[in-house]
Amino acid sequence: MHETGTLITPRGVFPNRRVEWEHGIITSIEEVSASDTPEQPRYLLPGVADLHNHGGAGASFPSDPLPACRSAALHHRAHGTSTLLASTVSLPEELLLPQLELLAQLVHEGAMVGIHAEGPFVNTLRCGAQDPAAIIPGDPALFSRMIDAAQGTLRSVTLAPETAHLGELLELCAEHGIIASFGHTDADFPTTITAVRTAAELGVQVTATHLFNAMPPIHHRNPGAAAALLRAAGEDLAVVELVADGVHLDDHTVEFVLSTIGAGRTSFVSDAMGAAGQADGHYILGRLAVTVQDGVARLSTNDGTLGAIAGGTSHVFDQVRRHITAGLDPQAVITAATTGHRLLGLTDRGDLQVGMRADIISTSWTDTRVYYGGELQV
Repeated sequence: MHETGTLITPRGVFPNRRVEWEHGIITSIEEVSASDTPEQPRYLLPGVADLHNHGGAGASFPSDPLPACRSAALHHRAHGTSTLLASTVSLPEELLLPQLELLAQLVHEGAMVGIHAEGPFVNTLRCGAQDPAAIIPGDPALFSRMIDAAQGTLRSVTLAPETAHLGELLELCAEHGIIASFGHTDADFPTTITAVRTAAELGVQVTATHLFNAMPPIHHRNPGAAAALLRAAGEDLAVVELVADGVHLDDHTVEFVLSTIGAGRTSFVSDAMGAAGQADGHYILGRLAVTVQDGVARLSTNDGTLGAIAGGTSHVFDQVRRHITAGLDPQAVITAATTGHRLLGLTDRGDLQVGMRADIISTSWTDTRVYYGGELQV
């Protein structure tokens, strides 16, 4: 099989290329004449990564049964996500551990590559769409049980830098190869940067959970966690997640981060919940009711008003299309959308090169075809 168009990759933009593949592996990439390319401009991108995703297609990873979670994973795959972590939320142990076991089954069958546990060791002051009743101080014994329940598939955990027993939690991350993602925090700059450097000394990969969201805004006299995490990324000690959907972050904020610390130190994520790919309406995230209105998910309240942003409704490819068509540097955008592959050590994807997996997004921006392992996704 083959596709022809302009390649957009982390290595650069290459017009007039024909990509061929067999048995799911790219076998050749050749330059062709402009007359051999489609009349309508077409772009070929590598499949993207999403390390923070709570569901889609009406299904929720933190609470739904196996078939529904499988459908959510395959929904995002069909929209260009070739590397996916399924995210849980803060839940009581009796609900969290069985759900980790369930999601591990989907990892073993290949529907996703791992699990991200968003909580429960975060700060209730910055709970966002997390259930404050389920948030608890850092508990290394519980974290060990979470790791066991996930059967080797827990790849990332969101921790507040100020949570109890952080050192012991980070030691478990180091032992099991788990990313420490700092977020849902009220920590100040010194506490946060110390946590990052402690993790780095232990050899733990660090990310920032949806930078700027669920943490204090940067103030010139109190820079807080957000500034510390940007500083850490600038020192190449961390990668920051950006929910670059125009809802969680203004587009100028996304441009600012990319131009300040570099696309390779950022990772676009969807933070998607069950409403991704669905109509406006009422949904559940963990144990909390969510209302989606005009594509924006917010917590429902008893008085009918809408509360905090409760996850996203986009796919990572939607964010790529948004920013490239708005004029951001295509190479920087696709770099940010594929950083997650590198963070997980997946060297067979995230670019378009001979010998790599044929995870390819072929798009005119209005018409898109997605190939996963060379197979057209529908």
